[in-house]
Amino acid sequence: MPTQARVVWDSSFTRYNFGPTHPMAPVRLDLTARLCDALGVFDVDGVEVVGADEATDDLLATIHDRDYLAAVKAASADPRSADEAYGLGTDDDPAFEGMHEASSRVVQGTVDSCRAVWEGTAAHAVNFTGGLHHAMRGAASGFCVYNDIAVGIQWLLDHGAERVAYVDVDVHHGDGVERIFWDDPRVLTISVHETGRALFPGTGWPGDVGGKDAEGTAVNVALPPGLSDAGWLRAIHAVAVPVVRAFKPDVLVTQHGCDTHTEDPLAHFAVTVDAQRAAADAMHRLAHEVCDGRWVALGGGGYEVVGVVPRTWTHLTAIAAHAPIKTTTPIPEDWRAHVEHVFGRPGPRRMGDLTAEDGPLWWRSWEMGYDPGSEVDRAVMATRTAVFPLHGLDIHFD
Repeated sequence: MPTQARVVWDSSFTRYNFGPTHPMAPVRLDLTARLCDALGVFDVDGVEVVGADEATDDLLATIHDRDYLAAVKAASADPRSADEAYGLGTDDDPAFEGMHEASSRVVQGTVDSCRAVWEGTAAHAVNFTGGLHHAMRGAASGFCVYNDIAVGIQWLLDHGAERVAYVDVDVHHGDGVERIFWDDPRVLTISVHETGRALFPGTGWPGDVGGKDAEGTAVNVALPPGLSDAGWLRAIHAVAVPVVRAFKPDVLVTQHGCDTHTEDPLAHFAVTVDAQRAAADAMHRLAHEVCDGRWVALGGGGYEVVGVVPRTWTHLTAIAAHAPIKTTTPIPEDWRAHVEHVFGRPGPRRMGDLTAEDGPLWWRSWEMGYDPGSEVDRAVMATRTAVFPLHGLDIHFD
């Protein structure tokens, strides 16, 4: 019997560390693993928790330029030598000792996840240390040194996958993965993000649909600031789900950056943990529907490191384990005590944000009609108009 959920984790992944004042604090990974452990997710039957070695240069070079690898290694050995021409030594991507080793380990974790799902030794795989979607072939960008997602997808293509679908629900546009596979019709990249008019990296428009021989395989939903649960989930279900169904991938790879949350300090959405859990559940169900459950789920952004990241990625891991956790579940007191000891403030009490007074999580499906007065609906319709005909889908205004 294959492993139900292969989860990448050991403490070495906290060595991906841009320094004490950087938003991408490695403690968010440690707190996620601690919460998974406290809630028994790692002990569920069929869950395997494994580390990863460092990726070889040859594996990294399936995506990244060799001169860039050399620049990362040089900055890793001596951070003072970091070359900003490669995006290194910047405020977003400061160099640190061991940067190459830490970054390549994340890549190997994702490649190992892809291999396990593709070869059938695991039904699902989770690497919440990965999801570094901004890194380009020859440059670091947006807190991302190596693009573990792209290397993982390329491994799948090189080992027999004919079509891979990638869905990115991070608040930032998944520009690195899209750019790397822009001209490859075998890879569908879907990004549901806050508009580039308001947020880094300033890209990801509805009309960006892929290269000349791959039109329709880049899909971008650029949503307005201030978006809450209902609009965000409506956009995911109105665009990502039908396009993935039409594409018929062999494997589904998803990125679950949780910086869409209302408390995230770097973006402008107002999404709850409850909705982020619902999005993970939707991707899980989609994988079972379209590709026999072959699902690789990754982390990504998320900078409210106590109240948001650990809960959202624990939900993601539990869903992959086929042991979902209710949002009403109390958070174990030993985890909360650890948070208070480290941060001097208590952690959240429950695994969700919504209370009985808020009512149930709900969104309006696209089949209920298009509202031209809604900024969300106009953004969704712009993407559907640009992409759906290229997949033989009905735009569906009514």
